[in-house]
Amino acid sequence: MPEHQPHHGYQIHLADAVYEPAEDSYLLIDAALNEIAGSKQRLRIIEIGTGSGIVTAAMMRDAPEHRYAATDISPHAVTCARANRVPVVRADIFSGIRGRFDLIIFNPPYLPTAPAERVDGWLDYAWNGGDDGRAVINRFLERAQAFLADRGSILLLLSSLTGIETVRERMASAGLLVHEVASIRCPGERLVVLRGSLSPSFNNI
Repeated sequence: MPEHQPHHGYQIHLADAVYEPAEDSYLLIDAALNEIAGSKQRLRIIEIGTGSGIVTAAMMRDAPEHRYAATDISPHAVTCARANRVPVVRADIFSGIRGRFDLIIFNPPYLPTAPAERVDGWLDYAWNGGDDGRAVINRFLERAQAFLADRGSILLLLSSLTGIETVRERMASAGLLVHEVASIRCPGERLVVLRGSLSPSFNNI
């Protein structure tokens, strides 16, 4: 596997058929590290759809005191993330996962994708968000709260192409306190990280 050093010195292994870290990955790294900074307890953290594992690997490097887990549906991504020392299991979102977590992180497939735009192979799972970009996000939100600890939070990365306000409203209707914690403008879209929480901040725990 080739090595790639894309952001803040996080050197990772990459593999064919695995999403290569890009602006969305780096934005989520910064949001995740900011979220757990200063926590007064050892957190249980899970990343759904870890891909290469760069987000969890970055947290493990900079905040090794916490407990980490990750999932991905792609066997290629699981192999790649394991090569990056990420504790990952192959799963479709939360399938087979037990317990509750203080932080759930997800960089979902969020691009609106018509059937004719699908690509063959596992990479399609990395970006195909269905007709409106929210197919996988909706499945995630249907189950995520059942895996949140009492004072837990979700960090969900979205694109303006996905319908940020629609997702925000769905999260709020599930009883989460929602606000935007990070954003960046890219050609043709704006990327944001929404935080949905059952309490205002880990730092107050």
